[in-house]
Amino acid sequence: MTKHNTTLTVEVLDNNGSTFTLREVCERGDCHAEFIINLVDYGIIAPVEEAEEALQWQFDVAALSRLQKAMRLQRDLNLNLPGLALSLDLLDEVNAMRRDMARLEQRLRHLTGE
Repeated sequence: MTKHNTTLTVEVLDNNGSTFTLREVCERGDCHAEFIINLVDYGIIAPVEEAEEALQWQFDVAALSRLQKAMRLQRDLNLNLPGLALSLDLLDEVNAMRRDMARLEQRLRHLTGE
């Protein structure tokens, strides 16, 4: 009997294109606006479009997802903002490589007839 490893990749998609204000992000993330502003300053999350004032920022579902990851990392590993930025970038890179590998393995299985 052969064992096949299967990689399941789940991405958060928002087909409606919903956006959330800074206040809504703070409510959903249960955090202060200052924390969100710091995350934006460090490039950890980004508003959908640049606005003059933080109160005018709009965030998408991907930013909410990234905020949740950042908060877990900070809570669990006590990382500072530069550490959060680096960790999230590395996690994104690992996830992208896993998706690429899964795609390549699927193509290889298709070509070899497995």
